Amino acid sequence: MPRSRRPLALIAALALLPGLAACSATVAMEPAKDANDPACAQVISRLPNSISGQERRWTDAQATGAWGTPASVLLTCGLEAPGPSTLPCRTFDGVDWIVDESQAADQRYTLTTFGHQPAVQVFLDAGSASSADIARALAPLIRDYLPETGQVCTTPSDATPAPTP
Repeated sequence: MPRSRRPLALIAALALLPGLAACSATVAMEPAKDANDPACAQVISRLPNSISGQERRWTDAQATGAWGTPASVLLTCGLEAPGPSTLPCRTFDGVDWIVDESQAADQRYTLTTFGHQPAVQVFLDAGSASSADIARALAPLIRDYLPETGQVCTTPSDATPAPTP
């Protein structure tokens, strides 16, 4: 190959490397209604490269994140902040989370931030990732970039009893 064409061939080969380096497929996800909220962009741009030993993967929807192969942690930002719920509400590292344990028999849980707008929801396969690891990794981002609504987790003992008629 003539000398003048070598740089062009090298540039073309280097341009292909990012596509060749991708070992796993993009994770298909749906964006939340308020995925374009600037606060979500702040969170998503700072997501960690790994959580609970699971490596981050590309997703095809705005304001989402995924970790693991197969994906065992799925994150969506831009949900409407949830109101009071009968589901357990737990505080991890200064962030309140509503915990949906309806699929616990399959080691699957859904965690939704409580008291922040927009809300973040995380689906987790507890067989592959720890909720404590997820909370530790995400709590600083949620505290720093998602505005608080003023709502906090309470227990039934904290609630004001209803007046008797």
